[in-house]
Amino acid sequence: MSDDRKDPDILLECRHITKSYSGHVVLRDVDFSMKRAEVHALVGENGAGKSTMIKIITGVTPRNSGEIVFDGHEIAIDHSKQAALDLGIAVIYQELSLIPGLTVAQNIYLGKEPLRAGLRLINHRKMNADAQALIDQYGFPLKATSPIETLSIAHRQLVELLKALSTNAKLIIMDEPTSCLTSTESSQLFEIIHQLRANGVSVLYISHRMEEVYALSDRVTVLRYGKLVAVLEKEQITPAEIIRLMIGRALEVDETKRRMVKKQGEAVLEVKDLTSVGRFYDISFQLVKGEILGIAGLVGAGRTEIVRAIYGIDPYDSGAVLFDGKAYKPSVNKAIASGFGFVPEDRRQQGILGIISMTRNIGLTNLDQVSKASWVRDGKEMALCHLGIDLLKIKPNDPDINVGNLSGGNQQKVVVGKWLVRNLKVLIIDEPTAGIDIGAKEELYATIEHLAEEGVSVICVSSDLPELTRLANRILVLREGRIIKEFSEGSVTEEEVLRASSGILEGGNHDNQ
Repeated sequence: MSDDRKDPDILLECRHITKSYSGHVVLRDVDFSMKRAEVHALVGENGAGKSTMIKIITGVTPRNSGEIVFDGHEIAIDHSKQAALDLGIAVIYQELSLIPGLTVAQNIYLGKEPLRAGLRLINHRKMNADAQALIDQYGFPLKATSPIETLSIAHRQLVELLKALSTNAKLIIMDEPTSCLTSTESSQLFEIIHQLRANGVSVLYISHRMEEVYALSDRVTVLRYGKLVAVLEKEQITPAEIIRLMIGRALEVDETKRRMVKKQGEAVLEVKDLTSVGRFYDISFQLVKGEILGIAGLVGAGRTEIVRAIYGIDPYDSGAVLFDGKAYKPSVNKAIASGFGFVPEDRRQQGILGIISMTRNIGLTNLDQVSKASWVRDGKEMALCHLGIDLLKIKPNDPDINVGNLSGGNQQKVVVGKWLVRNLKVLIIDEPTAGIDIGAKEELYATIEHLAEEGVSVICVSSDLPELTRLANRILVLREGRIIKEFSEGSVTEEEVLRASSGILEGGNHDNQ
């Protein structure tokens, strides 16, 4: 290794890291280092090798070759997750790893529970007290005794962070930590990251949100197609430069800006006074053919609950839904048969079966097209899979690969792709680009816009305000289960949408003057 090993400021150094799966090289001769008490962003498009690098550092998967030194300790090629934890490396994965049925405290201290003196029994009182003290230290809106399944995804993400903070780690790896957080929760996370750095902890930050990378990072490492492209120092970091290095070109102006234009025409879907007590109230809107309707709001505002009710997943108490001008009682079977597609917020739990192939995942949603007399036609199923791969440029383009082995972004592409191979009339898509890189985002945006141009009506729920202002013809803003604002036509800023979501603006139609 280089003399950097002797540099006391270097916490982690990786040299010439190479990794391949079944002959497919995903990391090729990559160098990477982290200093003590720095925030270092690792960026790249889906398939660039970011997740693989994390897995190698944390002992989830071995490298084929290369050397790693952490805090002066050589890390063996076959080192384990426990060995990484013992060294002081903690990771918060993009996909949550909490266990339903356990409380917040039990999840935080799983595997390291405090025991009663002289006994091999868990000291639940101490565990709850320690967990609540940690929660209070960071000002999180959590209770140590709350069951995990009662928490929102955003609050579960905070529990994941507390698990890492409870280990007194020297390095905390955060993989897309704000993908399901509101702006307020994200700001709170950023304050914690600054506090960790001030306390001497290093943070390896992985995000596709360039504004976060720009605001937080001391340095940025860019990967592309498994190779090291550049390491940027603080003064070199700009969102435009990072994007250029990630995708090998500069985004055009019309890829980053879009003027909102209200769609005219016949209503494909109409919702009248839809109410589910305790979740949402008096929801009324029309969805026009070929329209992209954005739904904004803070976590807990009722966005996901509304679209799940419209699709027929969850019941509602009162109100009515009309489809093509006729009364329509939602159910999942009826929705699929009628030409509805649904992309859920939580792709891992609700959108994919990770242990089966991409072909089977796409085929399951399209059994009416690929089966005959209860037999699945393998050729038809494979053809649909290849169509989905081509439409969304899924990587790797191997139809036999288990979806659980894909990156988070490519898993999302599979979830979307299984609907795009159908003759859709309405696509409901909840958090469409959570965990997807900037290049793949533009590809997905182009796909959604193309669908709208072809006459498909789209409902897009998103916490990503630039995404909504980029895509939507109209934006409905929810607060506490009610529509409080509608933005339509002309320009609308992210600040205006956020202010409305926060309850600062009064309800009514947006005045674009």
